[in-house]
Amino acid sequence: MPDTSDRGLPTMLQVLHLSVLVTGALLIACGIYINYITLSEAYGAGPPYYGQTANMDKWSDPIPFLAVLDIAATAVLSVLGGIYLRLKKSVWKS
Repeated sequence: MPDTSDRGLPTMLQVLHLSVLVTGALLIACGIYINYITLSEAYGAGPPYYGQTANMDKWSDPIPFLAVLDIAATAVLSVLGGIYLRLKKSVWKS
């Protein structure tokens, strides 16, 4: 019969490992949501480019803002990925 005495609560490294993974997933979900909402508001759901032509004097292209946001999110995700891989090595060693 296998020894299950050390299979109680998760270790702190396992909790940190999971929290980094969940944080990354939430960041991806938020980025997709912000991109979708911004682009659908800018280009509208009506005839082609309805949001652009309805208020042409107030319309601004959302692509530069979204590009900066996506670059920042990618940088944060790459840091989280590095932390995740480092923690994965630590969790599997112990």
